[in-house]
Amino acid sequence: MSGPHVITLVAETGSTNADLAAAIRAGEGWAEGRWLVARRQTAGRGRQGREWFDGAGNFMGSTVVLLGEGGPPPASLSFVAALAVRDAVAAALPEGHAPALKWPNDVLLDEGKLSGILLEMVRGHIIVGIGVNLARAPQLPDRKTAAIADITPPPAPEDFAASLSAAFDRRLEAWRTYGLAATLHAFQATSIHTPGSPVTVHDTDGSVLTGTFAGLDENDGGLRLRLADGSERVIRAGDIS
Repeated sequence: MSGPHVITLVAETGSTNADLAAAIRAGEGWAEGRWLVARRQTAGRGRQGREWFDGAGNFMGSTVVLLGEGGPPPASLSFVAALAVRDAVAAALPEGHAPALKWPNDVLLDEGKLSGILLEMVRGHIIVGIGVNLARAPQLPDRKTAAIADITPPPAPEDFAASLSAAFDRRLEAWRTYGLAATLHAFQATSIHTPGSPVTVHDTDGSVLTGTFAGLDENDGGLRLRLADGSERVIRAGDIS
């Protein structure tokens, strides 16, 4: 079980993930259930080394998960984080507006990217960094973006932090208690991916692969891509469209 939710709010830092990593490496530790939230980050990062947008009024925070033996793969915590973000965002939106999920851990609002999630392992801890566009979204050349403020007055970062920390605790407990299969089922229930829908994979090496969605691998949540010849490949990294 996670400890009590404690949210430490700071005006500015380089990166909440880096701060937690430094505390862990220094032997200070970081209790599970405790969050570090910054009003401004000067060195935030996203997946694959991307710079993360520092928008005033947005949520930028990190927490840790302690790893035990026999649990689901640590990398699958990205699904836990995505589900928790979706829960917290849904609670902030008016009726008729529902966020959707996109593999591997994107939360979408009206087809625009709403959040970023970054996992890092440090000495038996998984640091979970999350950024959510509450007040405004960046303008990106390669994808549509969105913010809660596009639809409704956004919550303050500290209020969103309280909602997100509670949602993350619930999703983490389900991941530990019922295993990865239940988490993947919940992810697919609100995802944009349906069996047979077209998928284009942009690999980290620049290659492009096309096929159709054939589900998520039950062992680690990799995307199963059915190719034109009927064979399948499991995609574990890369961007999809």
